[in-house]
Amino acid sequence: MAKPVIPKSKQKEIAKERVKILFQQAEEVFSKNKSLANRYVTLARKISMKVKIRIPLELKRKFCKHCYKFMMPGVNSRVRTRDGKVIISCLECKKFTRILTKK
Repeated sequence: MAKPVIPKSKQKEIAKERVKILFQQAEEVFSKNKSLANRYVTLARKISMKVKIRIPLELKRKFCKHCYKFMMPGVNSRVRTRDGKVIISCLECKKFTRILTKK
């Protein structure tokens, strides 16, 4: 018996929900198990790439663009402002991301 076919729009809807859930779980489990939180981020990225959806901006800034680890400000990342930019430094891989602020 063949698998039921799910329409693309429904797949994308399900994937968006799943990505949000994975980031919530990563945030909850981060204090207990950092590697599991990083795994949740990896799964969320894989889901979004498979279904070709964008990770929402507020979630995109919760992980490092270089090493793909979940970042918690004050624990394994540093957030600073300078010259109209927000600079987020990852303390895992020692790289940083600059985000422009609107004036």
